[in-house]
Amino acid sequence: MSSTPYVIDQAQARALLARVDVPEILRKLFRDLAAGNAVQPAQQLVAFPQGAGDFINYLGVLAEDGVYGVKTSPYIVREQGALVTAWTLLMSMKTGQPLLLCDAGELTTARTAATTAVAVDALAPANASRLAIIGSGKVAQAHLHYVKGLRDWQSISVYSPSLFEDSATQAALQAIAPDLQFAGSREAAIADADVIMLCTSSAGPVIDPAELSKPALITSISTNAPRAHEVPPQRLNDMQVFCDYRLTTPGSAGEMLIAAEQHGWNQDSIVGDLADLLSEKVQRPDYDRHMFFRSIGLGLEDIALANAIYHLTH
Repeated sequence: MSSTPYVIDQAQARALLARVDVPEILRKLFRDLAAGNAVQPAQQLVAFPQGAGDFINYLGVLAEDGVYGVKTSPYIVREQGALVTAWTLLMSMKTGQPLLLCDAGELTTARTAATTAVAVDALAPANASRLAIIGSGKVAQAHLHYVKGLRDWQSISVYSPSLFEDSATQAALQAIAPDLQFAGSREAAIADADVIMLCTSSAGPVIDPAELSKPALITSISTNAPRAHEVPPQRLNDMQVFCDYRLTTPGSAGEMLIAAEQHGWNQDSIVGDLADLLSEKVQRPDYDRHMFFRSIGLGLEDIALANAIYHLTH
């Protein structure tokens, strides 16, 4: 007996996500991963013929919740610019039937930012007071939303090259955190920062940790450009490196691939991932040198959020 999945568009997904505790859903997910109640395969990249683009499949299984799923995200080359979409399909492990087909745009933004927030909460010093954000788009705004209450921030600085001419984006950021400051330069934004969140679409380095005045937690999400990275790959050798999931991230993260090939970095030097941190297999780090947290996005994150909003509707 077949069934038609419940379809949720982007606007519906946005409204439903506002009703769930996204960081707490992700914390449970990583604890399930640590306990062996979830499965996270590596991303699957499939190229279209003749350089017409590609698509990435993000897979995952949540056994305790009885669901599995896949987010599929095409990158379609067009004359007027590349087109990127994403949809998440949620399936039942009990009936084998599709449960939900959800536009994954809002899921992706929320899980990307909330994953960083979970990492900041697990890794940043308890007395961290200076937050810097490089980037100002929807993903940066979501990062600010999820992180603003995690510490007693005495200052929040935001920088992106186009921000001073974009009053609408300034207003959107101030609506989230009224006391934030718009920095006049990248250097001014990150000066004396305890936590620096890189939220850009840059394919190359955005900051150089070697130029920072004191140890900081640096988080990076990067973009889907080939081997994209927001810090110089050679700096991984000088930092305490963490990631969302150590079994898959090193095989996809641009700076990790380049550091391993060209700078003698070894993925075995990763201190821990979120499953390790949230299950307390790995303790909070020493704060004597920079910490670098890299996430690539996991299918499990999308599936966990899809499952949460599915239960709001059924």
